[in-house]
Amino acid sequence: MIGQMLEGRYRIDAPIARGGMSMVFRGVDTRLDRPVAIKVMDPKFAHDPQFLQRFELEARAVAKLKHPGLVAVYDQGVDGDYPFLIMELVEGGTLRELLRERGPMPPHAVRAVAEPVLAAVGVAHAAGLVHRDIKPENVLISDSGEVKIADFGLVRAVASANITSASVILGTAAYLSPEQVTSGSADARSDVYSAGILIFEMLTGRTPFNGDSSISIALQRVEKDVPSPGRLIGGVPPEFDELVAHATAREPSHRFADATEMAGELRRIARELQLPDYRVPSPTESAEHVSARYQVAPATPPPARQAPARHTPAATEATTRIPADPPTQHMAQQQHTRVMTAARELPPEYAPPPGPPGRERNPRSDLIENRGKSRRTVFIWLGIVITLALLLGIGGWWLGVGRYSAVPSIAGLDSGRAVTTLQDAGFKTETRQKASDIIPAGNVVGTDPAAGTKVVKGSTVAVLVSSGKPKVPEITVGQDVASVEKAIKDAGLIPVESGDVGSTAPKGTVAKVDPAPGTILPAGGSVKVYRSKGVVSARVPDVSGKTEDEAKAVLQKAGITVQDTRAEYNGKVKAGQVIGTDPAAGSTVDSGTVTLIVNNAVEVPNLLGSSVAGARSKLQALGLQVTVRQLANNDGSIVISQSTAPGGNVESGSTITIVALP
Repeated sequence: MIGQMLEGRYRIDAPIARGGMSMVFRGVDTRLDRPVAIKVMDPKFAHDPQFLQRFELEARAVAKLKHPGLVAVYDQGVDGDYPFLIMELVEGGTLRELLRERGPMPPHAVRAVAEPVLAAVGVAHAAGLVHRDIKPENVLISDSGEVKIADFGLVRAVASANITSASVILGTAAYLSPEQVTSGSADARSDVYSAGILIFEMLTGRTPFNGDSSISIALQRVEKDVPSPGRLIGGVPPEFDELVAHATAREPSHRFADATEMAGELRRIARELQLPDYRVPSPTESAEHVSARYQVAPATPPPARQAPARHTPAATEATTRIPADPPTQHMAQQQHTRVMTAARELPPEYAPPPGPPGRERNPRSDLIENRGKSRRTVFIWLGIVITLALLLGIGGWWLGVGRYSAVPSIAGLDSGRAVTTLQDAGFKTETRQKASDIIPAGNVVGTDPAAGTKVVKGSTVAVLVSSGKPKVPEITVGQDVASVEKAIKDAGLIPVESGDVGSTAPKGTVAKVDPAPGTILPAGGSVKVYRSKGVVSARVPDVSGKTEDEAKAVLQKAGITVQDTRAEYNGKVKAGQVIGTDPAAGSTVDSGTVTLIVNNAVEVPNLLGSSVAGARSKLQALGLQVTVRQLANNDGSIVISQSTAPGGNVESGSTITIVALP
């Protein structure tokens, strides 16, 4: 594609990088005469309306973001078979190239890279965007020391394509969060996990998990915690170990809420360790630097034609000049010399027959006559060929272009005007409901096929009317899987096959969905679909005294699923731990499901030495009542005893008596 012009404006000059779904080129916006980076997607996406629609939406969303740590998006479009994105050209290189050149980075350098990346991603999180593919290849470092993050929204655009299977894990395996691996879902906390892996790799020079395939690498993070960087390389402060552990917790709720919160923690650590400011160097031999030296050689003009030398009739004609090229080219380009000799009389047996009596035959006139006949024949055949070509061209145009028409855009119209617009364009119409978390119920979402798609004239185009925010549809236990998945897709959500569970429903049918029916989700959210493996008899193990997560793991190993969780009070078990199950331990269950009973007791804090006001505040925050015994009514008195010992369990709403002096 070197030298090509996209939409007559963007010239492609040199390649920078190649990925699985796209290539990045150095180019020039010829209208504004400025250098740009051009990301050209694989041609297979050019004819996928869903991809093109998501590609445009994501480009618009990212273009609205303003932050020095975000690579700016200037334009997007489709030129023939090539969807493309026009972005800011960052003159420098990638973090991946810097790690290859210099290896692991000290804490102050890690902070200098991670802080602007997290700040930029935090701006996107505040706007409701998720990156989904944070990795060293997408972190750019300019020659002036600026750090930027690129490629927002591309993974989501590819995920929407018809050519992408719903079961494909999208993103780079080494940096995926556990929930991206298991369910394909991603939110701001998924980006936090990837950022934690990024910091781990900068500190150690390697990723935490290795394997023979991308799938094996991705699955390891579902079962294993990310190790502390300090265990693999010396000199890593414990604060960075804690930062990585917090960011890469397997349970999303245990991580930082978003990149902004993680950036704040990193700044606190930098102040505590008094890390010096640092200007990050760009890699020396980066692909971008190499592309800057790349020049397309102009086409060499053909050599000037020389006037043929004059020769006598017996002399030899000039031969074709042979350039000094490799021998193989000589063989392809060399022309044989033609030798022309002086005219001489033909032998009698080759002499032309005599003409009519009284008229001498003129060989020149015969030659002219033959040439005339030959030209007439050529013109006849040429006319036939041109006629056939025109007929074939018209037929091909009709079959390939003429019978098709582009679906008009109906954005912003009400359903009635939208139907009229489509019918005026020569299409039949139908109306269908489509969930949307942006378009209010009753307004037009779009069309199916999408606007701009070429379809046969007179075919049916559906007007998609918003049914409101997507919510999990109602399903019936025992319903066939195909119909449930179709209902979930029609609701604007993505069904995710999540394995088999024991159930009274017939084997192979739907046992349950998660989240439950009626739950409102963002557009494109995931809904887990569990198949029934029939009635399964299993003995319930004893899980009392374990945490909720530990109990679920033990029950799952026994082939039992936790159907519900119930809170009860028990003074003998620590607050938050499991009291037991329903049915109880030792029982045999046929449905393969149990209810987990968790202790909702309140652990009484240590109040000794606190002021009366402080003790009262702590206890009331825990939902407990307070009785104070003191000589004088003074909130500044010091607590010297409490009715329930520190660490003891009481029922929520209980009264705690404290004694204070003076």
